[in-house]
Amino acid sequence: MNYDREILAVLTQAGEKGLKLEHIVRHVYNACNSMFTPLNYKDVYAYVSQYLVKSSKLQGSCVQKAGYSVYRLNLATTEAQQLMLQFGSHPVQEEVSEKSSDDSSLSLFGEDDF
Repeated sequence: MNYDREILAVLTQAGEKGLKLEHIVRHVYNACNSMFTPLNYKDVYAYVSQYLVKSSKLQGSCVQKAGYSVYRLNLATTEAQQLMLQFGSHPVQEEVSEKSSDDSSLSLFGEDDF
């Protein structure tokens, strides 16, 4: 399943504050659900909650419980630091559209019409 990767990607984007379980489940459900592979929300919720509870109880795990139903990455582990580099290293590419000063397109209307 691709859920584990999506859970870690969501926690990486959440940062130090972390996210509530409901938000993590919603992100994973939306990322993995498609027209050709429909998912049941309750199944995704059960898997994500079980994964986070098990992972947060393990000593030295990259997932840490930050409060009631709030999870975040444990940045003290080398695995979490590697995840931050892996998921965070993709720069956001912004398209910069440069408009030319000379418009060479033809007009539908004559310039005298206005």
